Amino acid sequence: MNKEMALGIVVSCLKDALEQIDSSIREVNEETVIVGQSAVLDSISVVSLIVDIEQRLEMDHGISITLASEKAMSQKSSPFRTAGVLAEHVCATIMEGQAA
Repeated sequence: MNKEMALGIVVSCLKDALEQIDSSIREVNEETVIVGQSAVLDSISVVSLIVDIEQRLEMDHGISITLASEKAMSQKSSPFRTAGVLAEHVCATIMEGQAA
């Protein structure tokens, strides 16, 4: 999976998450902040977003991964910072799974 495909999935799931919390934010792109200062989601919504992305990858692409692994959670800078960084994390996690 390339980054554009992963970003499409992340952005789509992020828009769904924002709709569920009745957010006024409609513009979602690679720079949208998910975790940290000026984040668009609260922590519960971030968990739901991660689960939604994992489920969509499984259902639509037959790819089973865990995005919130111990490795991801222990990184110095969060792989969930922005939509773009999360898309890169999705691709990296898929590649790690294929290499194993």
